[in-house]
Amino acid sequence: MAGRQTQADGTAYRVIRSARRTRSVQARLVGGVAEIRIPAHFTAAQEREVVGEMLAKLERKTKARPRDDASLRSRADSLNATVLDGQAHIGSIRWVSNQRSRWGSCTVSTGDIRISDRLKEVPDYVLDAVIVHELTHTFIPNHSREFYEWADRAPLAERARGYLEAYQRFGSA
Repeated sequence: MAGRQTQADGTAYRVIRSARRTRSVQARLVGGVAEIRIPAHFTAAQEREVVGEMLAKLERKTKARPRDDASLRSRADSLNATVLDGQAHIGSIRWVSNQRSRWGSCTVSTGDIRISDRLKEVPDYVLDAVIVHELTHTFIPNHSREFYEWADRAPLAERARGYLEAYQRFGSA
C-alpha cells in the first residue's frame, strides 16, 4: 500500500495496489482521504491517469449542492417555467425543520411553500418532484386527477415517489 499523497489542489489520496485486481479501479473517501484501488500491474503513467479520473469522479459525486432558501427559490422558479408552464404562483419557498410527517406543504391562499429539511440530502429528481407537487397546489388545491396530471410532469415523478416511500420507511435516522 502506498502512503498518503496530496495533489496540487490539496486533495489527499492514497493509492492501494492489489494483485487480485485485474482491470477494475475503485475510489472511495475514508476519513477525508480518497482511497484509490488499482491493479498491481498498472504502470506509473496508468496510475497517474486513473488517479486524476477517480479524484474528479469523487469530487463530482461528493460536491456539495447548494441547499439554501435562495437556491430552493431558483429551483422552484425554473421548475415552474419548464414543467408547469408558469402556472404556479409562488409566494415564498423555504426549508423548514418542523415537518416530520410531510415532505412539503403549501398555503394555497398565499402560495407559500415549505419543504422539509429532511430532503436536503435526497437526489435532485426527488427534491424536484416534491417541489413540483407543492407548486401544483398553488393552482390546484386538491389531489384530483387534474392535480396529478400536472404534478406527475416532474421528471422521474414515479421513481421519486418510490424513493420517498423507501426513505420514509428506512431512511435517515
